Amino acid sequence: MAHRLNTNKQFMVGNGILAFAVIFVVVIFVYMSLRLDKKKDEDRNFIETYTITLTKGFVGDSLSLMINDSVLVNKKITEEPFSIDVKRFAEQSALLIMDNETEKLSLFELSERGGTYRFEKENEEVKQLSQK
Repeated sequence: MAHRLNTNKQFMVGNGILAFAVIFVVVIFVYMSLRLDKKKDEDRNFIETYTITLTKGFVGDSLSLMINDSVLVNKKITEEPFSIDVKRFAEQSALLIMDNETEKLSLFELSERGGTYRFEKENEEVKQLSQK
């Protein structure tokens, strides 16, 4: 009698080997992506600074100055020009100037190279002046 091939058994063994190979590849990719995330999460130090100056029209206003989600100043402006220096702490930054009484928000994008930013308020509207 001739020996018959057990095709079902061969098919199942082949599928099992293929499944282990797929699982192995997925584990390798997950491990590599976790290693890359750890390198990105390390504290990154930036040398750039932002100088923010409120030049005209802000005296007597209660303002909050924020970069991204960090509050820098939350007080009533008593003198002009009001200036603050902030070290860059994120890849991308945006300055938010909020009038605490009216809750009007002004949003300005900040450069990755740092710099000096000057603002003035005219007719309840905050405007960015040209950089020096």
